Amino acid sequence: MKTMAVYGLKLGFVCLVATVLLATVNSITLPKIILQAQNELEASLKEVLPQGEKFEAVRKQNEIIYYKVFDKEAKFLGAAFKVSAKGYSSTIETMVGMTKDGTINAIKVLNHNETPGLGSKIAEDPWFQEQFSNKKIPELDSIQAITGATISSKAVIDSVTEKAKEIQTLIKDEK
Repeated sequence: MKTMAVYGLKLGFVCLVATVLLATVNSITLPKIILQAQNELEASLKEVLPQGEKFEAVRKQNEIIYYKVFDKEAKFLGAAFKVSAKGYSSTIETMVGMTKDGTINAIKVLNHNETPGLGSKIAEDPWFQEQFSNKKIPELDSIQAITGATISSKAVIDSVTEKAKEIQTLIKDEK
């Protein structure tokens, strides 16, 4: 019985040391992780609306709805927004850039865990994402799904269409 108590104390000490080390590493790396996430967000915003110079977050109850995009002269160009949709095996996050007249400038698949070689083609195959370029919202119906990745493709198309309609109503009077 005494040996079990000794083993328990040793195990407790190892757990305490591991916890302290993990907390220390987390406190050191957290600011770098946040900075990296911010840099990736800015890069994706520039990718979907490259003519944008300033991106201003529009919030509703601490949630970012979309980003207003302005050029060098502070002229409103359009909006960039994230959409999420359930694909075949995961949630697919996409960044969308839309001009003020409702034309999709570009999309970028940010995150997914779809089936490698099939559903993952939504991010790997530039042909799919390029179909969205310079399309008005009603024309998004004509975008073709990737063979073998119909559910994933449809999830992206439907989510972009739905959110683009919503954002267009929000920015229609923006100047």
